[in-house]
Amino acid sequence: MKQEIDSRMETIAALEPSSMTPDTVISDSKPPIETDAVIIGAGPVGLFQVFELGLLEIKAHIIDSLAAVGGQCVELYPDKPIYDIPAVPICTGQELTNNLLKQIEPFGPTFHLGQEVTVVERREDGRFNLETSAGTRFITKTIFIAAGVGSFQPRTLKVEGIESFENSQVLFQGKNLVICGGGDSALDWALNLAGKAESVILLHRREEFRAAPASVAKMKALCDNYEMQLVIGQVTGMEANENKLSEIKVTGADGVTRRLPLDMLLVFFGLSPKLGPIAEWGLDIERRQLKVVNTEKFETNVPGIFAVGDINTYPGKKKLILSGFHEAALAAFGAAPYIFPDKKIHMQYTTTSPKLHKILGVETPVFD
Repeated sequence: MKQEIDSRMETIAALEPSSMTPDTVISDSKPPIETDAVIIGAGPVGLFQVFELGLLEIKAHIIDSLAAVGGQCVELYPDKPIYDIPAVPICTGQELTNNLLKQIEPFGPTFHLGQEVTVVERREDGRFNLETSAGTRFITKTIFIAAGVGSFQPRTLKVEGIESFENSQVLFQGKNLVICGGGDSALDWALNLAGKAESVILLHRREEFRAAPASVAKMKALCDNYEMQLVIGQVTGMEANENKLSEIKVTGADGVTRRLPLDMLLVFFGLSPKLGPIAEWGLDIERRQLKVVNTEKFETNVPGIFAVGDINTYPGKKKLILSGFHEAALAAFGAAPYIFPDKKIHMQYTTTSPKLHKILGVETPVFD
């Protein structure tokens, strides 16, 4: 639960930088990882890309800027029902992710989470050099971009100068906290810290919440018992004392601006998608999406780089998870000649192929 909360939150003046991103120490001492395929994006389509590559005996490494797999399905609507997955009448984003992880277990993919791809360069031998924000380096034959609508970045407060206080004040116990937001993350943190911190104020811009009704009810009960406080309004300013954030100014619907003293400010405004460094890799882009050359292989204008899922665009494109699954299958076959240039790839079926059964670690059925 804590990892899930950590991946969604933007903490201002909350944790030391070294404790927030354990995999962000850049080191050139490690040699690059040589692999056949790197998948950028660990959402449903990126996970299914692992499966389709695995059936062709292609091992993949997966990179995602978030701290947990599942992409926007888990980050934005883990508990909301999805109805259009073939043969699955209903499932949540989290359930879909869990099932995909189970499905790709036989292929043993390696995940590199909490880091963003920053460098993609073509090598003289035709492969790619790839590097992440954590200093992880790869030499790969193919790249699959399954980044959805781009890398997710936490939304922050739009108050001038607030960024200078990020990650600078430590610990919760005995502190006066202000928690901004109206979703599940904000409510979860407020409920968890009420009674542990010196004081907890939940600040939201309106009376309605996007969180689970049970959490909202529990929060209001704590307010009624004076164990925490709810304030409705917008942050419009701040004050600092000796280089530390000391209070914020909150303007309510009545136009009155009030001051909220604090030791720590936690902001949970959700995530904002950005194309990020992908825009600098020489790929054809149309309306913040990657154009594919054709729908036979879903390859971009750069040979060896494929785009699948919501990140790509082509005539007739539909932003559906099931469309991304279809694209992942064809992209895997399109990439195979780069990885096995002297091998003819035959179409096989998981229902009847002993070879695929062996790859999947299942027994070949015997029919009378």
